[in-house]
Amino acid sequence: MGVATIDITESHLLVVEGKEEEVFFGALIKHLGLQKVQIIPIGGKKNLRQNLKILAKSPQFKNAVVAMGIVRDADDNPAAAFQSVSDALQAAGLSVPESPSMPAGNTPKITIMILPEGGASGMLEDLCLKAVENDNARICVEQYFQCLQQKGLSFPRNMSKARVQVFLASRSESGKRLGEAAEAGYWPWDNQAFAEVKKFIKQIDTIES
Repeated sequence: MGVATIDITESHLLVVEGKEEEVFFGALIKHLGLQKVQIIPIGGKKNLRQNLKILAKSPQFKNAVVAMGIVRDADDNPAAAFQSVSDALQAAGLSVPESPSMPAGNTPKITIMILPEGGASGMLEDLCLKAVENDNARICVEQYFQCLQQKGLSFPRNMSKARVQVFLASRSESGKRLGEAAEAGYWPWDNQAFAEVKKFIKQIDTIES
């Protein structure tokens, strides 16, 4: 589903990269019991600039939206990721925050979160891995990759995603993706690793016009 076909039904939006993030954050929002935050998948970070312009031009957006949060992975460069979102906001004629997690503007008030937070490189998967770092299965996860190394086998290109997949294979129902695992309750929402992202979403939810 493209941005142009999304019906804006709420006054508070959470813009995420894609379907996986939509499912993940949907599960988190449900856990928090929030009722007025609508998740908008933007179609990938490469399409953020174009699709944010389309979203901002929507009559529903102009007439109804009072708050919008944008979540993006830091990847290898947190500063560049934040600048990319900032440039996309400016191109769409929207307010640009000075730094992550700091709101800017009014109607809508805009906030950006770069994951996994704290100016670190990485992605949403790294945040989830941090939340389960004391789970007994994590030892087995690392032993799996040590085995690959000992056997002279190549490693996956994205180790964060690979570690998540191996970890999730240890759960009662294996084969779930990141978002599906969130829906199944496999990520411990009460872990301190999720504190800032929960604060971020709650902040969006509480903004009034």
